[in-house]
Amino acid sequence: MNKAKTVQGRLVLKGRVQGVGYRYFVLRKAGDFDVVGFVRNLPDGSVEVVAEGAEPEVKRFFEEVKKGPASAYVREAREEWLPPTGAYWDFRVRY
Repeated sequence: MNKAKTVQGRLVLKGRVQGVGYRYFVLRKAGDFDVVGFVRNLPDGSVEVVAEGAEPEVKRFFEEVKKGPASAYVREAREEWLPPTGAYWDFRVRY
């Protein structure tokens, strides 16, 4: 049996992504995937999502997150892939 590689992905979303329920949309979506990490607003008006898990799971999660809630508009989504840290036990909103 092949075990998927564990990765950490960082996604920064720009556009109309603050004040539209985006963080809670991401939090709900995380429950549909086997990922841990966090979502938070950044001072420049963007939203940051950091997720760790099996590579295919994190990639599918990011594809869903990029769609956003109906009230949002994602103009840009920048992905970065890093080695996993193992620092997260669940997925939560950071303030």
